[in-house]
Amino acid sequence: MHATSPRNLSLGIVCDLRKDYLAEGHSEEEVAEFDSDETVAAIESAMRSLGYRPELIGNSKALCRRLVAGNRWDLVFNIAEGLHGRSREAQSPALLELYEIPYAFSDPLTCAVTLDKAAAKKIVRYACLPTPDFAVVESAADVGTIELRCPLFVKPIAEGTGKGIGNWSLIDSPRKLRSVCIDLLRDFNQPVLVEEYLPGREFTTGILGTGSAAKVLGTMEIEIPAAGADAVYSLDAKEQCEKLVRYSPLRDRRLRFAVEKLALAAYVALECRDAGRVDIRLDARGKPSFLELNPLPGLHPTHSDLPMIATQAGMSYQSMIGAIIKSALRR
Repeated sequence: MHATSPRNLSLGIVCDLRKDYLAEGHSEEEVAEFDSDETVAAIESAMRSLGYRPELIGNSKALCRRLVAGNRWDLVFNIAEGLHGRSREAQSPALLELYEIPYAFSDPLTCAVTLDKAAAKKIVRYACLPTPDFAVVESAADVGTIELRCPLFVKPIAEGTGKGIGNWSLIDSPRKLRSVCIDLLRDFNQPVLVEEYLPGREFTTGILGTGSAAKVLGTMEIEIPAAGADAVYSLDAKEQCEKLVRYSPLRDRRLRFAVEKLALAAYVALECRDAGRVDIRLDARGKPSFLELNPLPGLHPTHSDLPMIATQAGMSYQSMIGAIIKSALRR
């Protein structure tokens, strides 16, 4: 990289803005993972305060147009989720690699693997890390071949932000399993992940850095007290988190050590870069188990989990954005 100081660095921002897709006729659920103007404004403000020169590029299609036109940046801050396919999060980083432009966050392989929850669990299991037993349903006929015992938990294999998840996801009978799987196959047009249900507490761990330099930022417990014991961290709960969800730091040192050790090991095994967030849940014996990993965590200053973890850890939003950029610049 030719630039020698932050003030010489141009930072392109690649993201999916909710308003752009809503204007095209997409539903609120379809754009739930995408960013608000408020999020992008906060990122730009943090970058400017750190001495960088941010420029909003837009989504992956906008990036294509700009690249073909000859536009270049010293670093691209890529948080684009994409719209179609199980490799949609890999689209922008693949384009940037094609044009040899440095970028922040994980590479195309990690973005694709982590979005496919079954693929991620296979790698985590290969690394000898605990994750619930699971099966993948690609058609109604597959339901009859599942040998897992109830209770089970089901969700679309390649969605985020709690899409396709609700209290119906908790399965207590083979009949319900078949009904819910058929509904999800129809509604999301993708395979369904069926996994052993873990009845314990739920946590999410934030991580900053890459490889041997990756460090745990902090861990936050997620509770939904008003909705009952079987309530899950669904799309509705996330969208109304200020009302429905209770977030708190994990203060039990022994448990926190176990949760964060697993989260960091999974992050490294999946070869994530710069920042990410790992979801962990306790099994019936109180042991932590890997659920899934988000290599492109939400960055709304007060509404997204990673910035909330940073706040609980005493790290400012500006410092968090700066740490992500510095991690990327080291490459």
